[in-house]
Amino acid sequence: MKIDVGFTHIALSASNLDQSIDFYQRYAHMSVIHERTDKEIDKRVVWLSDKSRPFVLVLVQNSNPVPILGPFAHLGVGCKSKREVDDLCDQARREGILSREATDSGYPVGYWAFINDPDGHVLEISYGQEIGLTVESSDT
Repeated sequence: MKIDVGFTHIALSASNLDQSIDFYQRYAHMSVIHERTDKEIDKRVVWLSDKSRPFVLVLVQNSNPVPILGPFAHLGVGCKSKREVDDLCDQARREGILSREATDSGYPVGYWAFINDPDGHVLEISYGQEIGLTVESSDT
């Protein structure tokens, strides 16, 4: 029997799951991989993944979520290029949800920006952080 160990997910409250799903599809290339109504709390629950690694964002329906990821706490998503970061910033700026313009902080931080999701949680989009590559190449 396989056992799922290690850092597997982060869970956030969302006032409108459909809006949040749309946001994470557009800004983080994530899709729903699991959906249910939790009978104990009578709330809709979704798991989102970009399928690049075994990690999910769990969103739980809540009529009045308190943003816990902000102003600095955030979810981080790596982009394929600086151009992709710039394009997502342009889109977020048009939608009025860009909270920090793209900044090039050099290695190892890279080129990054902050965008607010529909409930005010912060998503960092970046290029050049190499977090996944660093984990893969570590000895421990």
